[in-house]
Amino acid sequence: MEAIDTKHPARRPTEGMLALARAIAEGQSRAEAGVSQVPASVYTDPGYFAREKAAIYERMPQILCPSALLPEPGVAVPHDATGRPLLVTRDGEGKAHVFLNVCRHRGTRLVEGGEVLCQKRLVCPYHAWTYSVDGRLLALPRPDTFPGLDKDAMGLIELPSRETGGLIWFCPQEETADFSDAERLGEDFDALGMGEHVLFRRKTHEVAANWKLIMDAFLESYHVTRLHAQTIGPFFKDGVTSGDMVGPHARSAVGRLEEMEGVDLTDMAALRRVVTFAYQLIPGALIIPSPDYVNVMVMMPQAHDRTLVEDFMLIPEHPATDKARDHWERSWALLDGGVFASEDFRAAELGQQGLSTGAVPSLTLGTLEGGIRRFHETVEERLRAVN
Repeated sequence: MEAIDTKHPARRPTEGMLALARAIAEGQSRAEAGVSQVPASVYTDPGYFAREKAAIYERMPQILCPSALLPEPGVAVPHDATGRPLLVTRDGEGKAHVFLNVCRHRGTRLVEGGEVLCQKRLVCPYHAWTYSVDGRLLALPRPDTFPGLDKDAMGLIELPSRETGGLIWFCPQEETADFSDAERLGEDFDALGMGEHVLFRRKTHEVAANWKLIMDAFLESYHVTRLHAQTIGPFFKDGVTSGDMVGPHARSAVGRLEEMEGVDLTDMAALRRVVTFAYQLIPGALIIPSPDYVNVMVMMPQAHDRTLVEDFMLIPEHPATDKARDHWERSWALLDGGVFASEDFRAAELGQQGLSTGAVPSLTLGTLEGGIRRFHETVEERLRAVN
């Protein structure tokens, strides 16, 4: 059933990935020493959410989209869901940029919609000021009416960004644009071949829940064989997991049902058959590599109880046959429509409804849910660093 990546049969995992896989193989499953608590208010308090937005989403480098969204030079994609009008482009030399989607003349939104535009020139709909996808102001009507205008100083406003490991990151502020952790994670994503993958499907979900409730579901394996009993649960061992941190970001591995004895863990294709990795990045983003494809989910909080989640499915190459396309369609339906939308996102919504009643003042976390506690500690550290 599984279509294994045959383009890169010798791809090798990083030492960090190998360490997590070997821990599972040797029976060193991660577990906390005891029970811990998380206050319900971190999910339900609009004031706490406002502090998070200011300290985390307005200051930290964050994933915007996979590289595969802009597959070739001379393309642009408008992006609004972060709360600011952005324009992601790939210039003629293949370099990715993140601009504010704002004409420098009168502040008009430059490009509308949300789909990929295959065009090297961007023309403002108001007065036809024209920009290149590298941000330069190329031309304007009646230049004689703007005496002394320095065109070189009137290019689009660019935000700090970095493309690494098949992902495009950006940072809202220049002074906090440290992409070193993104580069470290990029080594893992290069090992997974994400930079060579292509985009198969893309969908945005509106989830009536706090962004951290969505993250929580991917920070523990306690729920996998229960919530996902009718979908992916039967493919995994119950609570067999390991994990570590890459800067503020969590990296975890969960043991699949297949036995690991005799498996060459240094071979990426073999490793992905017996271990599923997951990356829980702060601010909210999730990278979920299945045995033969990768889901990238970017969380864009809109309110304390409302989150947009954009899900991208990346596959090794464009399907060449109807059989191959059917395989990927089934995989997309299983995860995006089934596991994520109907199970994980729905559980987050039900959790938001329950916590909003005040009936549960604190969440109780067992020994298999320590990843949630560490995630909330990381959030608190970021809040203290700013305040």
